[in-house]
Amino acid sequence: MQDDALIEPSEGPAFAIRHPDGASEVVLVCEHASKTLPKALGTMGLDEIKLASHIAWDIGAQAVAEMLSDRLDATLVSQRFSRLAYDCNRPPEADGAYPVRSEIYDVPGNVGLSAKDKARRADAFYHPFHEAIDALIEARLMAGRSVVLVTVHSFTPIYFGTRRHGHLGILHDEDSRLADVMLDASAALELDQVLRNYPYGPQDGVTHTLQRHGLTRQIANVMLEIRNDLISDDAGQTIWTGRIAELLGMSLARLNGEGQA
Repeated sequence: MQDDALIEPSEGPAFAIRHPDGASEVVLVCEHASKTLPKALGTMGLDEIKLASHIAWDIGAQAVAEMLSDRLDATLVSQRFSRLAYDCNRPPEADGAYPVRSEIYDVPGNVGLSAKDKARRADAFYHPFHEAIDALIEARLMAGRSVVLVTVHSFTPIYFGTRRHGHLGILHDEDSRLADVMLDASAALELDQVLRNYPYGPQDGVTHTLQRHGLTRQIANVMLEIRNDLISDDAGQTIWTGRIAELLGMSLARLNGEGQA
């Protein structure tokens, strides 16, 4: 391992790709898939309970993303290290890429990072992950394939002491094409508590991946946020994979039928 490397060869790479040759037009992304920290960063001053909590990863999101990938034959790109090391849904210039505090918890390992420290983190985690997504999408577009970007996240049922009652958030930035049809389809499927830009929205800085890979290429894109107590076990993950697969299927049929995708 080079002196400035954050990921040992035995730990790498920074990302994983599932079904790289997937036939679906959907490209799935899971930026907060893992709670794993690279050995070089130790525990970042956090105990085991905090390192297993939502501050370290999106609980259940990777499992749902993998099941969707299998069910749809859709390629999935996942980050293999905790967002505490680097939040891959934030650009390198954003303070939130290196969170010094997550909800009510301080993150000692991110306090006082120098510009060099931040660049080292971005080089280890952010750039390889997003360059892999860039390469995948560009290759498909060059081959004349349609591409739809779907990112998979989860959120906590209680945030700063306030209970969140929504089940599924459909998030978008300036391009709401896919979100609009998904919200319409969720009503047709009688799915409960499916909400637009919930529990966050673009004003909260959560749509970086959509902006970088979707908006810049004018491909349909959406960010999914599932309440994590609904997908914390196999049964819940299976249920929500089925619901989202059906929702995506209906939505993409409508979108393609309108000639907008």
